[in-house]
Amino acid sequence: MSFATTADRFQDSQQSQSVEEPGASSLQAEHTPQPSPRLKGRRKLLHGLQRMSSSQSLLRIHRSHSSGYRGSTRASISCISLTPSSTTSYSQSFTTFSSASHVSNGYSTAPTSVPSTPGDAPSLAPYARRVEKQRTVCRSPLSVPVPPDAKSTSRPATSAGVPPGQEQLDYFSQPVVTAGSVPRPRPGFDFWRDMPPELRSHVLRLLCPHEIVKCSRVSKPWYDMCFDGQLWATLDTASFYQTIPADALAKIITRAGPFARDLNLRGCVQLWDRWRESDLADVCTNLENISLEGCQIDRAAVHSLMYANSRLVHINVQGLQVVSNSTLKIISQHCHMLRHLNVSWCPNVCTKGLRKIVENCPELNELRAGEIRGMGDVAFMRELFHRNTLESLVLMGCDALTDEALETLMIGSGDVERDYLTYHPQVAPRKLKHLDLSRTWGITDAGLLSLVAVLPDLEGLQLSKCSALTDVSLIPLLKTLPKLTHLDLEELENLTNSVLATLASSPCASRLQHLSLSHCENLGDVGMLPVLKMCKALTSLDLDNTRISDLVLIEAATAIRARPPIANLPLNANGNAVPKVGLSMVVYDCQHVTWAGIREVLNRNAENRSPPSAPRRTAGSPQNPITRPFAIPAQPGQLPERKPPAYPSQIINLKTFYGYQPTVTEHTRRCMAGEFIKAQKLERKWAEYMIASEEAGAPGGFSREGFGLFGGVLGRRRRRRVREAMGAANDETDGADGITRRRRARSGGSSGCSMM
Repeated sequence: MSFATTADRFQDSQQSQSVEEPGASSLQAEHTPQPSPRLKGRRKLLHGLQRMSSSQSLLRIHRSHSSGYRGSTRASISCISLTPSSTTSYSQSFTTFSSASHVSNGYSTAPTSVPSTPGDAPSLAPYARRVEKQRTVCRSPLSVPVPPDAKSTSRPATSAGVPPGQEQLDYFSQPVVTAGSVPRPRPGFDFWRDMPPELRSHVLRLLCPHEIVKCSRVSKPWYDMCFDGQLWATLDTASFYQTIPADALAKIITRAGPFARDLNLRGCVQLWDRWRESDLADVCTNLENISLEGCQIDRAAVHSLMYANSRLVHINVQGLQVVSNSTLKIISQHCHMLRHLNVSWCPNVCTKGLRKIVENCPELNELRAGEIRGMGDVAFMRELFHRNTLESLVLMGCDALTDEALETLMIGSGDVERDYLTYHPQVAPRKLKHLDLSRTWGITDAGLLSLVAVLPDLEGLQLSKCSALTDVSLIPLLKTLPKLTHLDLEELENLTNSVLATLASSPCASRLQHLSLSHCENLGDVGMLPVLKMCKALTSLDLDNTRISDLVLIEAATAIRARPPIANLPLNANGNAVPKVGLSMVVYDCQHVTWAGIREVLNRNAENRSPPSAPRRTAGSPQNPITRPFAIPAQPGQLPERKPPAYPSQIINLKTFYGYQPTVTEHTRRCMAGEFIKAQKLERKWAEYMIASEEAGAPGGFSREGFGLFGGVLGRRRRRRVREAMGAANDETDGADGITRRRRARSGGSSGCSMM
């Protein structure tokens, strides 16, 4: 049979099938599968042609694809239908039973074929159920369903006829989980053990020394890390030696020996028995700075430390009885790089050992030799004069120091050439920057005059308790000290106001920061007022037991207010700037200082320095010439813009009479916390209390001795005012919110402040 004849018969069969089309639709609508009848002859041939696989020969038949095929799918085309494109009712009615639509959710899977006859549609229902059952059984339990919001919107989310929410996910849309995608920890990995040693040392340095000692008990590796010598390159035991046992401290010193550069054993008394047992003095061989002040150590250990460390720069053996001239001899022979030496209060040291240090240590620039015997040795002072390397010299408490020795130290011995006009010695200027001659009883004006014009770089001068000094030596000396910042003249009873007048006009007035005039009973307001006006950099002023009055306190408050404000101050919770202490004054035991002067200082400490705002002005009100400089609001009746309060950035810290000190301390605390409103309230209440107390002690008032000259109603009224003021002062609280709380039981008294 030829292919053309077969095609003609195929068209005839299609026409005959179109008549039976309504029956097929009703059959498919019932969804009841029935066994297909046995095909014979022509029907059998046509049924075989429909099941033929696609081939190139069928492309010659110009027929459209079946409506069940979707060209956008990724599945291969396994079968085509020869049914015309106009007959779409079969394919639409078959969507319920089609395995391609129900199983793969819109994807075409092989082998499938779209039936073109009504009799073949029910026969595929068992096959679809069988495929669905196999797919459900073979689904991997390890797969994770894709969330509904992560599905692709280009594909249908549900199948036809399936309710929303009950559709099954497509197999190809499920993620593939492989064994390599799950991260696994590296076998044998330890975070702390595998960390670089530098990072571990940095972490341990953030701990306190006693915490590091506790960490050493974790394990042996931790023990080695905590006692690593590189961790203790700087060993300062002054702050923790009491919190760790002696064995651990000895272990730290032993391990840190080769690595330690700075060793501070100040106050360590528990190492007395371990200097010889553990050989601590032999393990430290690279020290540069060592401090043994107050340490319990034997002489052999000190000598071993000096022998083993030839690069020592700073040595502090203050107060050690085991240090002697032999120790200084060892230092002079092995420590040629020495710059700082402190042997104050060493009873077994004298100028004989110090002379060896000066001769063999050319870089020595600081010598502290307080209360050392033999300071009157002219040969030792001559050696210091020729060296001229000292920048700091402390000779406090050296009773043997004489005017001759001091003159030899400053201008040398023998005939010295002097200037004809000023009579100043023509010698090389000394390099001293700090000189302490406190409690050197043998110094007089003749010896102090040798300092004139030879100390141009001197910054600190201490002459306290040198009772023989007078204005004769201090006035010419202060004129030749342009860089002086610290001056201590405590207990110089022979000084007068002329010295303060000279100080106010000297070149160092603008640099002076610390001035101590305690127990100088001849000094008063005449000398102090010029000093406060000219010395604008003062930060510390000691005036106890002097003859100053309230005028000095008022001038001090005015001088602090005139200073420029400090920028970038820290803020408190309310947004106010926290001030700093600009001047510390000691004015207790001054007979002429009263509560009025102290109140003036407290008032200036919490004063609001912002300019007053412009008064409110309406359109019809006349312009006041007093308020003319202020800006008038643009709109009538509008309030002017108010600037934030400007409180002082520097305050005065007072130390006054013990009866006033509690109030002053509380007021200063509030100012330092930025609570200026509370400080103002405290100052106001305290002033009311002091005024009432003074009225109570007036004639006719109530005093400790009883009634005054006039009693009766006037006395009772004043006593009532005193009680009210005392009650307000005692009920004063830390807050300014109006809530009062009793701080202490009320107590009477006419002097002092009892509110605290």
